Amino acid sequence: MEPVLRMQGISKSFPGVRALQNVDFELLPGEVHALVGENGAGKSTLMKILSGVYTPDEGDIQLKGTSVVNAGPKAMLDAGVSVIYQELNLVPHLSVAENVMLGREPRRAGGLIDWKAMRAEVKKLIAQFNLKLDPRTPVYRISPAYQQVVEIIKAISLRSDILVMDEPTASLTGNEVERLFEIIRQLRSQGVSIIYISHRLEELWEVADRVTVLRDGERITTKPLAELTVPDIVRNMVGRELTEQYPVTEIETRDEVLRVEGLTKAGVCSDVSFAVRGGEIVGFSGLVGAGRTEIMQIIFGYLKRDSGKIFIHGKEVDIRSTRDAVRNGIALIPEERKRQGLILGLSVFDNAALAVLDRNSTFGVINFKKLSDLIHRIVETIGVKTPSPRQLVKFLSGGNQQKVVLSKWFVRDCDIYIFDEPTRGIDVGAKVEIYRLMQSLAQRGAAVIMVSSELLEVLNMSDRIQVVYDGRIVKEFRRDEATEEGVMKYALGVAGSVA
Repeated sequence: MEPVLRMQGISKSFPGVRALQNVDFELLPGEVHALVGENGAGKSTLMKILSGVYTPDEGDIQLKGTSVVNAGPKAMLDAGVSVIYQELNLVPHLSVAENVMLGREPRRAGGLIDWKAMRAEVKKLIAQFNLKLDPRTPVYRISPAYQQVVEIIKAISLRSDILVMDEPTASLTGNEVERLFEIIRQLRSQGVSIIYISHRLEELWEVADRVTVLRDGERITTKPLAELTVPDIVRNMVGRELTEQYPVTEIETRDEVLRVEGLTKAGVCSDVSFAVRGGEIVGFSGLVGAGRTEIMQIIFGYLKRDSGKIFIHGKEVDIRSTRDAVRNGIALIPEERKRQGLILGLSVFDNAALAVLDRNSTFGVINFKKLSDLIHRIVETIGVKTPSPRQLVKFLSGGNQQKVVLSKWFVRDCDIYIFDEPTRGIDVGAKVEIYRLMQSLAQRGAAVIMVSSELLEVLNMSDRIQVVYDGRIVKEFRRDEATEEGVMKYALGVAGSVA
């Protein structure tokens, strides 16, 4: 069978970084070809070359036998190549329908946009996901998970021959993931070829035919998925055996650090109560839209509560802003690290310094020597892979960007750490490092909260699990009694009466 896509000898360098070296990749008609590798392995760079965003230093690209190596993004889109990037590419203040049909709006006679037809078309596309999402809603008002769905719908609406999905399930859970897999199978049956990038290796067997592994910018192997296991893929990705996906550490729990009583905000959450002790990791599970992130944003002062109390070390605190939260020893590693956790145009050093400028300055004069020594030590301890602390954060891989967010709060030495989707878009090796960093915080006596859409992650890393459904905590599990089926029954709201 003749490939619809053939990339040969692709090489690409950036200042100080060799991103790709002599990479070959091909895609067959109606094939789902998985592309995997650690953060920084070159996956996204290869796909940006395919989409025309980057021009390769060397190599050739052929679509159906025709060379398109120097074509730009519009030419590649017109040629039938559509990419759903991990970093969402939406216009926040436009509606869902406007984003999906941007530049392709249906017109009436006279050139006016046919709004009714446009919304009806997008509504049909949304219906494939069985989601309650109004096409008229501005994108900035919907959660990151639903924004991801909008990106997928936009790509599907283009009816491209080649569809690239970069971490499409990162913001999805449960039924949404299954529905996406059904859509992928449907597209494959219609002859659409799909390049599927994911760090959730187990899901590859649901949809993929073949897999290509990249490591340090080079192609390591391409094989049918049926000939491989997860350990095989991991070994090719990291160049070694990864024997401990979820590290186990005995940590002594201490006194209560955080307690929340009756936290309520209209339309967001209702009567939320829980406590976390020092040395404890408490996981929050639930479907996308259940209110997990919003509960954490209320605790951190980003959203204002209508009622409820927050206690730290047994003393009630009044948190009206994020500044109040930080002063009371609360750190939030947010779901959207690039938009909410980092300033991409600043360096590793500058991002880490932001959280402690008040502690390293006198009358507005910064003590750079003291600050530099502190940040260099923390960056090295956390293991941020960067040529220099002065490297701009935007040039780091996703895993290392996450570590920079952590560095900021490690420097601050907080009592309470809230991790919202801490390993989203991060490779399996970097995940283990993040888990160990979370455990090291617990060992220091901090109270750790982890919100995650990856149920196995929650089950394996949490001492206790709070299940959120429709803005309420409906069940608490101890680690030894929690199962995937048990947690999902409560997350779906089908486990009987609310606990």
